[in-house]
Amino acid sequence: MTDDAQHFDIALVGSGSANSLPGPELAGSSIVQIDRGVGPRGVFGGTCLNLGCIPTKMFVHTANLAHTPAISGRFGLSQQLRHVDWPEIRDRIFGRIDPISDGGEQYRRDHPDNANLTLLRGTARFTGPKTLEVTAAADTDGPRTRRITADTIVLGAGSRPELPPIPGLAEAQPHTSDTIMRIPELPASLAILGSGVIAVEMAHIFASLGVEVTLIARRDRVLRGADPEISARLTEILDARLHLEKNLDVASVQRTADGVELRGPRDGGEAVVRAQELLVAVGRRPNSDLLDVAAAGIDTAADGRVLVDPYQRVLSGGEVLEGVWALGDLSSPFQLKHVANHELRVVRHNLLHPEQLRRSDTMPIPSGVFTSPQVAWVGLTADQAREQGRSIRVARQDYSAIAYGWAMEDETGFASIVVDAETTEILGAHIIGPEATTLIQILIQAMSTGQSARDIAETQYWIHPAMPELIENALLQVI
Repeated sequence: MTDDAQHFDIALVGSGSANSLPGPELAGSSIVQIDRGVGPRGVFGGTCLNLGCIPTKMFVHTANLAHTPAISGRFGLSQQLRHVDWPEIRDRIFGRIDPISDGGEQYRRDHPDNANLTLLRGTARFTGPKTLEVTAAADTDGPRTRRITADTIVLGAGSRPELPPIPGLAEAQPHTSDTIMRIPELPASLAILGSGVIAVEMAHIFASLGVEVTLIARRDRVLRGADPEISARLTEILDARLHLEKNLDVASVQRTADGVELRGPRDGGEAVVRAQELLVAVGRRPNSDLLDVAAAGIDTAADGRVLVDPYQRVLSGGEVLEGVWALGDLSSPFQLKHVANHELRVVRHNLLHPEQLRRSDTMPIPSGVFTSPQVAWVGLTADQAREQGRSIRVARQDYSAIAYGWAMEDETGFASIVVDAETTEILGAHIIGPEATTLIQILIQAMSTGQSARDIAETQYWIHPAMPELIENALLQVI
């Protein structure tokens, strides 16, 4: 490394949502974009495109098709899943995704639109408040290490899968969401350590494709971040569909000649789970440690998140660190692509219009889980609303009580909507069942635009006999 630092107007770290920052409005600024890539292959474009939202939902769609024969008998149909060609499934999905990733990198590197942008592939770390040291990827031409300074730094460095400190776990070389989707062949059996969003989605995918799945939950319910009643219902459904090990706190993991063994105390004895392969899906950690943000005096939360103010400005000692911004998984407690995209738009606006700063925390944040059945929620649960001292009414509507749900013979799905008892302001909504992630958008829009349950329940047509009647009938209970 030379002593001379290369200076830019803007240093941008990351290529996920952060990749949308450069554009015509910043054509007059010199920009360096630094990206270490994601996953074992170090690919460009961030987690969502390469390892998260997009490929997993492509696998989920395939899993939904594969799972259909399991429920077809009750409708007078005889269907069989006769064959699963895993390499064909895998290669079709990544055969579409990989060119997008490669093309995105090529565009940033070579296209005339990016004449003001320098792309560096490697890992950035702070050596001071406005100084970054970039260690280039092994296959990169040019200097191995560079020093970068910038007037403005935008951090969108994302997160990576967490491996809990369980004895033997790292040595067992488990899969994570970074690697499981590219395995050469399906295992006969798969243990999934975890019970959150990634875990239940992966359980649906692999169980649908014929893998014997064991889902290991530390507590008595899966998806504990959801409304308790919905969490309990999903636990009941998954318990009937696959092997669900509840209340098992794994104490050791061992790779054996036949696969893996996970052991933990339960009921005064020891529980043992055996499987051919292991997927660890217990959460993701922000990449703040890789950035060595402490060297820049940047504040972090206990979980490693970079702390920001409502305008996405990074904090140092509780005060704004001028010229440094962060977004997405690196700084948000909500590791969601739509949150990262929104925060990027806020950062972009605030960079261009410092006299008219916008906040990023003005809208309710929804979540969607693409397991089977789907789960979606936004806002407060009934218990959370009561804890805030709100006087509330709660509507609960079963799918089976609306025409389309009755036609589907859905006996497990329902929607729960929490409203203010007097104003009917919608405080929260929680759905489990077919197309839950689509149905909830009606309520997200109402909450985001200030419409109450009264405003939307009786002032529009609700198509009969369509699925949104689930929401209509629930709202009619509380107006």
